[in-house]
Amino acid sequence: MFGIRRLPFVRVAFFHALRFQNVVQKVRSYLKYKMVAYKKVRRFFLPSLTLKFLLRASLVAIVAYLFFGRVCIPLRIQGSSMEPAYRNGGINFCWRPRYLFSEPQRDDVVAVRLAGRKVMLLKRIVAVEGERVEFRDGKLFVDGAEVDEPYVRYAGDWNLPSRQVEKDHVYVVGDNRSMDLEHHDFGQVSVDRIIGGPLW
Repeated sequence: MFGIRRLPFVRVAFFHALRFQNVVQKVRSYLKYKMVAYKKVRRFFLPSLTLKFLLRASLVAIVAYLFFGRVCIPLRIQGSSMEPAYRNGGINFCWRPRYLFSEPQRDDVVAVRLAGRKVMLLKRIVAVEGERVEFRDGKLFVDGAEVDEPYVRYAGDWNLPSRQVEKDHVYVVGDNRSMDLEHHDFGQVSVDRIIGGPLW
């Protein structure tokens, strides 16, 4: 009778032991996974300072410096002369290779070098060399014909006499024509001073 009574208890104990062993295995697997993930994260953010890592980091730094310092220059837009296309405080990039194999054309938005590469003007070309440009009651005329400007949302009442764009120059102006002429930088600029155009 004693042996028969112990049998259910042994089975229950054995069953719980198996369950406990299964839980322990799952916990071990979970902890092992966590340790592997932790090591990967730690290796990514705190890599060993080996010669290979230092060479790779130096190469990445040099490429980034050349790319963002010479090819794709970060811009922070200050002012509202190009609104609404480019708003005050916006971020963009000046893509310098834009005119590597072509010349600036009318309607292009360009970055004009004002003082080195630290200060640039973002303007739109409205006329190229040889063309005559003027403003009548806020409307743009090139060679005597009115130009449709769908990008101008803030019209003004500018009046400027006709003038011819010189050789190797373009005429640039901002999109926001509601500003007073005294507070708006525009006019003829040498093509050599155009260093590229916005990336978007």
